[in-house]
Amino acid sequence: MRKDDQIRLRHMLDSAREAVHFAKGKTRGDLDGDRLLALGLMKCVEIIGEAAANISNECRETLPAIPWKSILGMRNRLVHTYFEIDLDVVWYTTTVSLPPLVQIREGILAQKSPD
Repeated sequence: MRKDDQIRLRHMLDSAREAVHFAKGKTRGDLDGDRLLALGLMKCVEIIGEAAANISNECRETLPAIPWKSILGMRNRLVHTYFEIDLDVVWYTTTVSLPPLVQIREGILAQKSPD
């Protein structure tokens, strides 16, 4: 795996962990009343998508367990239609979609690490 791809996968993992951490102990209702929480989660998901967009096609093809198309689509919605962001989708992504992806990414990085 190329070093750049490893770095981007690490960025994805770090941002996913942060989002999950930010949401820990919170409820969906907290998202409506806490603008900092909402912005923090959106930024983490955006970073995941931006990092994914910069991972080589060769790397993506070797990691079919990661839903690349969905990740890139979410990033595009957050960046380009910021005025129509559905916080239900942000919450679902953070609390349901990201935790299993954290485990997948941790496994990938553990296997691919040169150390």
